[in-house]
Amino acid sequence: MTSTKTGHSFGIDIGGSGIKGAEVDLNTGEFVGERLKIATPKQSTPEAVAKIVAQIVAEKEWSGPVGITLPSVVKEQKVLTAANIDKSWIGVDAQELFAQYLDQAFVVLNDADAAGLAEVAFGDEVARTASVIFLTLGTGIGSAFLLDGQLFPNTELGHMMVGDAEAEHQASSAVKEREGLKYKQWVKRLNKVLAEYEKLFNPHAFIIGGGISRKWDKWGELVGIDTPVAPAQLRNRAGIVGAAMAAQQNLRP
Repeated sequence: MTSTKTGHSFGIDIGGSGIKGAEVDLNTGEFVGERLKIATPKQSTPEAVAKIVAQIVAEKEWSGPVGITLPSVVKEQKVLTAANIDKSWIGVDAQELFAQYLDQAFVVLNDADAAGLAEVAFGDEVARTASVIFLTLGTGIGSAFLLDGQLFPNTELGHMMVGDAEAEHQASSAVKEREGLKYKQWVKRLNKVLAEYEKLFNPHAFIIGGGISRKWDKWGELVGIDTPVAPAQLRNRAGIVGAAMAAQQNLRP
């Protein structure tokens, strides 16, 4: 394996549809080389996912610390929820699990928290200077609360009830794809969710990441709430970058 380069780290972002990893230059927030993505197994058990994490690290020939994100509440390296991965994750000691598959040091944290930290470091200035709700729209809806660039970890706004259903069951990008919604139809649902968050938390701004943020020009002008809403500057790179940052800083929520 290659030795760790100064100022470089490695992040792996585990999602409901894909497991993605890349080396990151933490001076710039850019990937070093190509990102490697492997489909999340249909039976996304801890062991099946950990094997893919190890495969990505090996294929990218990385020997330094690794940051790993999960779509889960992670406290003291224990997995407490499993929104879009196998329910057998609940109660897993992430340190014990990944230590069986990785030879290097690693940290595990919530995926949206990682993405929020990356946006603070490399994205929109508002993420460093105000109260911001950072949202990732993907298989579900992840959230990170930021105040002057500081993280309040493990918020789970995607599971908040909005009307008769959880927010992510109405307005995630996966719902848009699954139901074949046009952008106008989907953003109408998203506006309903954002308006509820706005009413309860009154942030200075919302920042939206996840894969669908890459297509902001197709739907951003349809967002209609009072609070400013902007796309994440890192788009869907943020989870990997934030994971890599956490590995370097040995951040263990």
